[in-house]
Formats: sequence, structure tokens, C-alpha cells
Amino acid sequence: MESNKERVETLQKQIKDFPLEPGVYLMKDEHKKIIYIGKAVKLRNRVRSYFSGEKDIKTRTLVRQIHFIDHIVTKSEYEALLLENNLIKKWNPRYNINLKDGKSYPVIRVTAEEFPRVFRTRNIVNDKSRYYGPYPDVKVLDETLALIQKMLPLRRCRVLKKRENPCLYYHMGKCSGPCAGLISKEEYRSHVSKARSILTGRTAGLEKELLKEIKGHSEALEFEKAAELRDILIAMQKLQTEQKVEDFEEESRDYIASDSSGNYYSFVVFQMRKGKLLGKESFRSEYYGTEQEAAQEFLLRYYSSPDKDFPARVFLSLKERDLIQDYLSREVRGAEKMALELPRTKRDQAVLNMARENARSDLARKLQDLGNIPALEDLQSVLNLKKLPRRIEGFDIAQLDGHFTVSSLISFKDGNPDRKNYRHFNIRSLDGGIDDFKAISEAVARRYTRLLNEKKELPDLILIDGGKGQVSAASSVLEALGLDIPLIGLAKKEELIFLPGEKEPIDLPEGDRALRVLQHVRDETHRFATSHNQKLRKKRISLNSLENIPGIGPARSRKLLTGFGSMENLYAAKAEEISRTAGVSLEAAEMIREYLSRKEKAEEP
Repeated sequence: MESNKERVETLQKQIKDFPLEPGVYLMKDEHKKIIYIGKAVKLRNRVRSYFSGEKDIKTRTLVRQIHFIDHIVTKSEYEALLLENNLIKKWNPRYNINLKDGKSYPVIRVTAEEFPRVFRTRNIVNDKSRYYGPYPDVKVLDETLALIQKMLPLRRCRVLKKRENPCLYYHMGKCSGPCAGLISKEEYRSHVSKARSILTGRTAGLEKELLKEIKGHSEALEFEKAAELRDILIAMQKLQTEQKVEDFEEESRDYIASDSSGNYYSFVVFQMRKGKLLGKESFRSEYYGTEQEAAQEFLLRYYSSPDKDFPARVFLSLKERDLIQDYLSREVRGAEKMALELPRTKRDQAVLNMARENARSDLARKLQDLGNIPALEDLQSVLNLKKLPRRIEGFDIAQLDGHFTVSSLISFKDGNPDRKNYRHFNIRSLDGGIDDFKAISEAVARRYTRLLNEKKELPDLILIDGGKGQVSAASSVLEALGLDIPLIGLAKKEELIFLPGEKEPIDLPEGDRALRVLQHVRDETHRFATSHNQKLRKKRISLNSLENIPGIGPARSRKLLTGFGSMENLYAAKAEEISRTAGVSLEAAEMIREYLSRKEKAEEP
């Protein structure tokens, strides 16, 4: 079987024969399945770059899967772009942009019927119906429909059939009864026109009408009707505030921004139509090319749809736009007059920034769902680990002048806290001394001796809160147990990573996502150790206080605190409960209750 080194050497020899001309390259896995398609101005240089120099995680991930590389020469970069787009559509490679992850948002449809129906749908039908949306926030869509249905008596039935008597909706005042000929086409169309005004945000006229009606009902002492219309007016105003971002420019625009982490991308498109922000679309995808290539490929995928509502302008941060602009203008019907531009004004930049924040937020949710796998992939690379550190266990020591020495053990799964597997150890080996190295040794020995005996899962990485000394102490224990678990220490001040037997620590830049995972683990070990130490100190103070009561020694003090959980619960307990818990007579319990009552009053501020 061919080794990884042999595979890479074979590919590098093959690439030497690639031409220095424009074209498309097709990367394939061991089964000769196409996994990535890219374009290049100079094929040899571009493909060779995948196998030379230091590469990020996403590029290394892609390269590990490549076993064969084919190429197709074209006459120009434009032809390469055209061919790349067609091949991606045909083969749908795993590591190219895939917009199937994008959410399909619902819209509101106004049918093209004699008596139109207004309802929610996700299906676009080319039958001259009018569509409004999309609505990424379904709550806003539901509130919009509820307002229209409450305000306007439009039909609800899917198929309009002639009836002698209208349905229950008519008698409830929620339908105007077109099925029974109880409303003219002109009057019904007037209701539909008002619904369209609500859907497009042009409600100034409707609001004036409602205010006039409210005033009329109030003067006629019809307060219930006035209150009902007032509620409709408030709902309409609230909806317009929540749903729309406005400016005074009628020109249609899209604002496209993205955020990435490793090979994970999130793209957000804001749709501004007639001066109002009417829609947002979000797409997530994995991609293994450069950020520039990711943006170009997204534009091709997004605007190649035949039913796309093409705006006059698209604002984005992509500097190299000419090639994509040329392609869309020549190859996509409807996109001929669409211009790709950098933000022109502060307002355009502000909307683009808002789109970018949405992309960042969407990506953060994606990474959380993944369990922060990209950061763990970085950590695997930095520490040169054999496997992804999906389970990390961390240790820290807390004590006060040699007293109440405890060790925390916390567990992280896929980069997130796994609190059900948190533990703490009361350190027994110090006898009042202060020795963090010995304390770490005891905690590590107790933890992994038990896991070995019970044949339970071992972690992929152990983190010690500390430097060389703590790491050396823990490493000696693992070696004695015959365990080959990767071990590191993270020192607080300089945030340096120490490895057993290595003289120089690893210094990652501030904000590095692999470092952030380790800091999260370290901070959690410190918090858990400190909180347990504080509980022990508080418990000792409480025990000393209880032992001052005549007839209550150490054993009964522990019984009381264990039974009631805290001094606060003990203060609230009745004599009968104290008697049962401490195993004393009712008379003795009454004496304890009286003592606690006096003590509680003395402690009041």
C-alpha cells in the first residue's frame, strides 16, 4: 500500500508536467471520485502551491484526500471560470461551495385569481402570483399574516367554489363571502390592495384611515370597536419597526458578506428593495480554496439561479470582481445590468457591516453545533497529535495556606464543557504542607488508576494548569501507569504551552482559536477547584460553629450539615427534623434550635 509520502511525491512529479497556461484542475480521491475543482491562470503554479510551504488546516485536510489530479487547459482565465462553473454543477464536488445548506425561507403569496388569496408558502409558482419576502424570521411572517387576517376579510378557502351560503369565517367577520357573491370584485380588490400595502411597508395611508376610524368610534362611544382598531394600529406600527430597515433610495441592491473559520464558511445576503430591507438569506458551506476563490464561487452559485431577483447593484468586499462581473453579464440571463461594487457610501458600508455581523453570528452557531471541531483540528496540528483531541481533561490545585487542598478534574467534549464528568479530589498526601507538584501527582494517579481498573475511556489530551514542574509531575505518574496520553501545561501569565521533555514552550498568538480552547479548559479547572475549596472552608467554619453547642461534637455536626446541606437550611429546620437528623432527643434538639435562633439574630445586619 502506498505511503502518504510516496503519494505526495507521485503527485508532485505529475504536477511538474502541468502547463503554465490557464485552465481547470480536478482533484480526485483514492476511488477517482472528483472532490475539488478549481481554476487557475497558470495551472502548474496554482496546483503546486497546494504541496509547498506551510499550509493551514483546511488545505492540509484537502491534500490528505488527493490521490489523482487531472487538468483541462483553456485559452483564457474567463474560459477557465466558465468551465469550472459547469464542471462543479455537473459533479458537485465535496470540497467546493455547496449552497444546499442554505435555509429555504418562507414567503407570502398573493394569488393571481379573480378573488386573490393571501397565505404562507415555500414554493414559488410562475402563475403571475405576487410573492413577498423571504422571511428569515418566521415570527415576523406569522405576525404579518395575522395582522392582514385580523384587519381584512380575505378568503381562506384553497379553492373558491360557488355557494348559496357562506362558511363560518363569514359569520365570524373574517371573510367577505366572495363564494356567495356577497362582495364585488372592486371592493375585494380594495382589500387586497391594502394587504399589499402592509406587505411592502407602505402603511402611512392605512394608518391615517385607522386613526380616523378610531376617532369616529370613540365619538360614537363605541369604545370596544375603537380599542380593537387601536390594537390593529399598534400591531401595524410594531411590525413596520421590526421588519424593515429603510433608506430613501429606490434602487434595488444586495449586500453580501461572509465569515470563515478554517474550511467553514457562512455567507449572508441582505436584499434591499425600494428603500427597504425586505429579506435575508444565509448559507453555510465547507470550502477548501482561498477566501477570494470562496467569494467568487459563491457569487456564481447564488446568481446562477434562473428565478433570481437580480438587483441593480451588489455591494461586497471582493476586490477582484471583473472576472465574475464579466461571467454573470455574459452567461446569466437577467444579470446583464447588475453591477458588483465596493461600498460607495457610509450607509452602504453600514449595511454591509450588518450583513457581516449576521454571517459571524451564523458561523458561531455552526461551530457550536460542530463542537468547535475546527479549533480542535488546529490544536491537533499545533501539538502534532495522532488523533483529534475530542475529549480533553484538565487539572488544577486550590488551597489556603496548606489547608483544604483540593484538585479539580474537568472534562471537555468536542471543545465544550462536559459537566456531568466533572470531579474533584480532596488531596490526602500533604498533611497540611504546600506542594502543588505532589498534589497534581496524587490527583492524576487517582483519576487514571481508576479509569484503568474500570476499563473506561481515556482522554485524548490532558491539560495541567501550570508550567514545567506540574507537567513533569503528572508525566511521571502517567509513565508509571504505562499510559501514553498526550499531556501539556498552560501557564497563566504568558499563556505558554509546556510539553513534557521539551525545553522551549509553544507560544501561540493572542486570539488563536486553538489557544482559546486551552484557555477555556484551564479557566474552568481553576473555577471548579476554587469553588470546591471555598465550600470546604465554609463547611469547616460551620462545623466549628455547631461544635460550640453543648452536646454536639464533630460526628453530630457533620451529620447535621450533611443532612441539611447548609447552615441556611439548618436555620429553617424545626426541632423535630433536627432530632431525627442528628439522632438526639427532642429536648436536645430544642436546645439546638434555640442556639441557632440566637446565632441567626446576632448575624443579622
